[in-house]
Amino acid sequence: MAVSRIDTFKQMLESDPENALVRFGLANEYLKAEQYGEAIAALEDYLQRADDEGAAFGMLARALEKVGRREDARRAYERGITAAASHGHPSMAEDYRMTLASDYED
Repeated sequence: MAVSRIDTFKQMLESDPENALVRFGLANEYLKAEQYGEAIAALEDYLQRADDEGAAFGMLARALEKVGRREDARRAYERGITAAASHGHPSMAEDYRMTLASDYED
């Protein structure tokens, strides 16, 4: 029986629980598998441990959107704008600003 990528990341995390990149990879695999609740938990855990440059906030926002948590998604995009700008990623920050302007202006 083949081991899933999610299982592989979980095993890697068991052997190195402080590895932020493994946590990010696990969250990404949950997103690919459309396991949004697990992705949200993994991304929130990752973001508590890592100085993310913005990408994880966008991933978190999209997962939150999928489960109907729009206000939390809005906050994740806002945090992503701050992180992306402070790490020198103006185009990512602008993408998040555009998403907020087009999808979140009520």
